[in-house]
Amino acid sequence: MRVAIAGAGGFLGSALTRALVADGVAVARLVRRATRSADEIAWDPVAATLDHDALADFAPDAVVHLGGSPVMTRWTRRAMRRIRNSRVGSTRVLVDALAALPRPPRRFLCASAVGWYGSRPDPVDESAPPDPGFLGETCRLWEAEAFRAAGFGARVATLRLGVVLDPAGGMLGRLLPLFRLGLGARLAGGRHHVSWIALCDAVAAIRFLLSRDLQGPVDLTTDDFPTQAEWTRAVARRLRRPAPWSIPRPVLAAAFGRPALEFLLQDVRARPAVLTAAGFRWEHPTLAGFLAAALPR
Repeated sequence: MRVAIAGAGGFLGSALTRALVADGVAVARLVRRATRSADEIAWDPVAATLDHDALADFAPDAVVHLGGSPVMTRWTRRAMRRIRNSRVGSTRVLVDALAALPRPPRRFLCASAVGWYGSRPDPVDESAPPDPGFLGETCRLWEAEAFRAAGFGARVATLRLGVVLDPAGGMLGRLLPLFRLGLGARLAGGRHHVSWIALCDAVAAIRFLLSRDLQGPVDLTTDDFPTQAEWTRAVARRLRRPAPWSIPRPVLAAAFGRPALEFLLQDVRARPAVLTAAGFRWEHPTLAGFLAAALPR
């Protein structure tokens, strides 16, 4: 198999690249700079450019798009446009480029997010409609661009990612130093549920999808939905540190912008119905088990 990956330098993309290379898969990384090695292909989604000749020469069987600007920032109007455009626009550029290949890929996997669901009082799965808020609309537009790849015969799966956890990076990696100082905190009381998946399971799920003919939206989450307060207590307990703090809603709004509360306080229990029905097996299906493995004492 030959796989091209956009976003290969990110937290999830770099882990996926390492895993695929270890499997003996030929991987080409789409990079937003001048190329430095034979396994890189230059593209600039903002300028809507891509090295078509290099991509055609590589002739990928599958393409995985994991790009998108960070969301942990202050949500100004400009930042929100960047968050949306970096996902919707980059997917449009990539799908247009793939459609023009002499031999388009057979599979296209594109990141999305559980932001599709917004906050919901009950558990949801891939059949739920999008939330009308900023996150839900962004995911709807993002996935719509990805599914255009079906027009050239690709099987398309959109990866509705929950919070991806690993002690070496991502949200958990950034927060661990604070927790070790006894500064772990609940967000606005922490009563909202968190949909999550371990990094190793997210990588394994993408490899699973690359080897099967599944298509449509796929929740990359677990069936374990701690509240943010429970998540905070569990990490603090594992590190044997106190976590008595709670950051009030007005402080979060002042620090990140009021629109960011839709993201920071999202209450969603996104069930991975598609992966479960397909027989996927999680290495870490529960938060307690994941933390025991990730944070050995």
